[in-house]
Amino acid sequence: QVQLVESGGGLVQAGGSLRLSCAASGRTVSSYGMAWFRQAPGKEREFVAAINWSGGITYYEDSMKGRFIISRDNAKNTVYLQMNSLKPEDTAIYYCAAGVDSDTYYYIRGQYDYWGQGTQVTVSS
Repeated sequence: QVQLVESGGGLVQAGGSLRLSCAASGRTVSSYGMAWFRQAPGKEREFVAAINWSGGITYYEDSMKGRFIISRDNAKNTVYLQMNSLKPEDTAIYYCAAGVDSDTYYYIRGQYDYWGQGTQVTVSS
């Protein structure tokens, strides 16, 4: 089993930055694809970004490209999401996920077997 714990969320003004972390425990996630999803009130959980097992390939939802950066440190069993130029519409609970590495289904929630509890990000205007 893999346990995922997110941290780094909080309240930030529009245009600001936050760095989310996702620490894995229970087993190494170095062979897993990892991803961030988010869920705003009243909306479906949506894909944000994903990274392959080595960290060499990353994927982003279009509206996050150029603003968000996903990275991983397999030695620390940790995945990060650097969020810059934040907008009020980025307000959501952000979830970390781990699953079978895939270059095709990385954006699909069902691809991921393990999920964290989420961390709240609130962007004020």
